[in-house]
Amino acid sequence: MLTEAIFFDTLRQGLWVAVITSVPILAVALIAGVTVGLFQALTSIQEMTLTFVPKLAAIVIVFWMSMGFMTQTLVSFFQDRIIPMITGG
Repeated sequence: MLTEAIFFDTLRQGLWVAVITSVPILAVALIAGVTVGLFQALTSIQEMTLTFVPKLAAIVIVFWMSMGFMTQTLVSFFQDRIIPMITGG
């Protein structure tokens, strides 16, 4: 039987896994955005694609590099927490 404590603990742990898996991409997007913003402010270049393309490239590179970590984190969460709840173990 799923009690409130187990439900909220699983929800808390799932939200923490979501935060942990999104931190690398969000951090790189923040750093790339601030860097490009500073470059635009210093050079007075106001091109819209200049902010989009470097951020997108940085996000894709970091996503490709951290895919293994993200997959392993999600799989371990499901194997340790969700699947035992489904099977009743």
